[in-house]
Amino acid sequence: MKAIPFASFKTTLAALLGAAGLLLAGQSAAAEVRLGHGFTENHPRGQAMLKFAAEVEKATNGQIKVKVYPNSSLGSEEKMLQAVQGGVQEFYMGSLVPFSVRKKELQIFDFPFLFSDSREVAMVLDGPIGKKMLDDLSDTGVTGLVWSGGAFRNIANSRRTLSKYEDLKGLKIRVMQSPVWLETFKAMGINATPMAYAEVYTALEIKALDGLEHPPVDMYQNKIYEVQKYLALTHHGYTPVALVVSSKWFNTLPADQQAAIRKAAETARDFQRIEETKQENVAVNLLRSNGMTVTEFSPQDIDKMRAAVKPAIDKFSANIGPEFVKSFYAEIDKARKSLK
Repeated sequence: MKAIPFASFKTTLAALLGAAGLLLAGQSAAAEVRLGHGFTENHPRGQAMLKFAAEVEKATNGQIKVKVYPNSSLGSEEKMLQAVQGGVQEFYMGSLVPFSVRKKELQIFDFPFLFSDSREVAMVLDGPIGKKMLDDLSDTGVTGLVWSGGAFRNIANSRRTLSKYEDLKGLKIRVMQSPVWLETFKAMGINATPMAYAEVYTALEIKALDGLEHPPVDMYQNKIYEVQKYLALTHHGYTPVALVVSSKWFNTLPADQQAAIRKAAETARDFQRIEETKQENVAVNLLRSNGMTVTEFSPQDIDKMRAAVKPAIDKFSANIGPEFVKSFYAEIDKARKSLK
């Protein structure tokens, strides 16, 4: 066998070591991925995403490390979803409202008084219709992992105590940027004003808005009690959030790592739901102790709200698709009966 000259051997060895170094560097960079959301680390959703990151790292033996970016530090919900679609950001947890124009079925979650309680929500979202809605995101460039939680929404304002339905009329209330939500609140005589949530506190502070509708935990986390005096527990809407992953990145993973991520997502989902339910009552008491007057509407006043918004529901049912809406309500009825 012909001997390899020492100089050539050194050159070849250096090239091999350089290639190995590049490979290891690439693996190291790929091992840390990003998860963005719009909540504080102390929020149940923020805590759940830290748990998700820990579960993923443990299940993949450190091969995948998820770095969590809270407080919209990676941008708005829309920007984060766009980043996930493009593979620039690997994970996102939050509302799927930015997809609702393209995926009209998602607008069902803007229907008021859809669910009765959180147990009912979990049964529907974890059931066949909820899973199909996540699966149908596949053509957007994201893979839906779980409906990770959500919360019931209530109405706060700085002008007056809300003790009956008629007290809502004329209030300038911030609502989500959703056509269903806009028309729903207008139907109740409210001056519905869409606005990015990041701008809401300042608008409340300078009285450009009278109030907002939001879950109590979020109100407390964002110190809404500093700029709002009155809270009515209407439970008029439930906004679920989802944990999704970039299909571009997820599809490059081996099956065992994909399975580990899905399992971690389910663990984080269960934790998140428990924490959100637990913290809701605590948040209401904290809002009260920080000076907010808390009231509840009577069943008769809730019925008045339901009657007022029915035309909006009928209108958007036609837009979303009557058959889908009918099947969704059927799943709710099934869950409701099984929980009695």
